[in-house]
This record gives sequence, C-alpha cells and structure tokens, in this order.
Amino acid sequence: MDLTAVRTFVAVADSGQFQEAAAVLGVTQQAVSKRIAALERELGVRLFTRTARGAEPTVDGRAFLPPARELLLAEERAAASVRRGRRPLRVDVVGSRLAPAALLRAFHEAHPDLALDVVTLFDVESALTALRSGAIDASFRAVAMPGRPLPRGIEAVRVYDEPVQLLTGPGHALAGRSSVTPAELAGHRIWIPGIVEGTEWAAYYASLAAAFGLAIDSSGPNFSGALQDALAGSATLATLVSERTGLVWPDSHGLRRIPLTDPTPHYPHSLLWATANPHPALPALRTHLLESRPPRTVARTWTPGWAETVRGVFRP
Repeated sequence: MDLTAVRTFVAVADSGQFQEAAAVLGVTQQAVSKRIAALERELGVRLFTRTARGAEPTVDGRAFLPPARELLLAEERAAASVRRGRRPLRVDVVGSRLAPAALLRAFHEAHPDLALDVVTLFDVESALTALRSGAIDASFRAVAMPGRPLPRGIEAVRVYDEPVQLLTGPGHALAGRSSVTPAELAGHRIWIPGIVEGTEWAAYYASLAAAFGLAIDSSGPNFSGALQDALAGSATLATLVSERTGLVWPDSHGLRRIPLTDPTPHYPHSLLWATANPHPALPALRTHLLESRPPRTVARTWTPGWAETVRGVFRP
C-alpha cells in the first residue's frame, strides 16, 4: 500500500477539505485528488463524499481511518529505529481544533528549535497503547475514568482545566444571558452528537449530567457544521463546548457562546507519558505546560471526582 496516499487520506480526514490537506502536505489539490482516487481504486471503496463544506469520510472511510493512522505510526517507528535520539517529539493532541493543539502550538512557538510531530488518536486506550509501544511520546487526555486507572509505567500531570460553555442559537431562551449556571440547564435539550461510549469525554459528560441533573442527547453523527446549523434555527436546542474549541459558522447564524458559572465546569486536560521514555524534549514540554498554566481562579469550579485521583496529577 502506498503510504504517501495513506498519509494524504489522513490529512484530508483531519482537515475536512482537499485544499487544506494540500496546503498541509505542501502539494497541489490535484495531487491530493489523484492520491485519494488511487487509494480508493486499490481498496475498492469510496473513502470520501464531497459536500458543500468540503469532504466527509464515508462509512468505509471512517472504518479505514484508525488502521491508516496505525500504518503511519508503524512507518515512523521503523524510521526512528535507525535514527534514535534524532527523531521529533511525537505528541497526541486528540483533535486538531481542541485546546491541547493550542497548548502544543504555544510550546512549539516557545521552543522552535525542538522538532515536533503532532498526531490525533481517538481514545485513551489507543493513546496508552501508543505510549507503551513508543509510537508516541506524550498524549493529552482526561484521566482517569471510573474503573480505568492508569497502568503501571504511565505518568500523568494535570496541565490545563478548560472552562465549558453553553452554545445556543439567537432564538434560544438563554441566548440573551451573560452567564448561566449548570443547574439552570436542567430541563433544556442539550445535544452533543457523536459521543462515543467508553471515551474519556463520554465519562466527563456523564458525570456532568449526573452532578447537575442534565439530560444530554448524544444521538446522531457529528457531521462538520451540522450542529451549528441546527442551533441557528432552533429556539430549544443548545450544546456544550469547551472554551478553546475552534468553531466556525456563518455570520447569519448569530450563535452565542455563554459562560457557565457558579460553578464553572472545567474539562481536565492531563499530559500522559511513559516513565521509561528517554526523549530529551519531554521534560521541556512538561515544564512549559506547568509554567504557562492559567493562574488559579477564585471562582467556583467543578470537575469530575475521578479526575482528582490521578497519580502524579498537578492540582491547581
């Protein structure tokens, strides 16, 4: 299998656009299209559906994505075996539009001399497997979920507590508020499509719902932009988003990001790494994250109880 084509497929899946993937890879959009077409012929399936917003993975595309990432990780491990000590620090940020990606970007700007590779693995089990195998050097995760303690040889430090906000359309009953308490969301329809059972974010939202009596609807796939479209035209629908999650919508949508207060729910980001990992840039990453964490707030906050029990965690 052509690994260049596989790398191109992953770039399109991550960016959602052929044009953006071409920019990331440093090739033309035509080259991206040719590589994807060749890969589709080899596999005998369609990998993407073209939409007005860009490219959405098909059912087969979504099934192929995890093993495609593993192929690229295996390629990197093979190359690293003959250039030990010179390879980039490889860090999993969960998603390219989430807070960990912004934290890692700030680290790169502070240490431009350190080579860095960024990957996005799906769930904590995939991240732990990659950490133990040496496929990655560190991962940003919310740990440890109920009944899922960190395995021996894996350390964690809490590096960033991210406020969670309410996102509504302009016609929602809470759209005009400057802030909302989590308790006030009881009885409102909170839609967070695409929550996958067994992930750390599923555990987080389950704990949040239980703590404040919320009913969170996770039905339906999380298509890019579809949630924002639905919010814009609804007087009853709302969702929850993390403060630094990158979202884009047309000006005509008029969506509102509303702070949650008294208490403010925080999503707990921790950095994970294998104790035996000797990569020389790891200490620099940990130091940077701890030194650049936001100052301690005097406002009331909430995080799940299980996030307070992690070995080696930093408590702000």
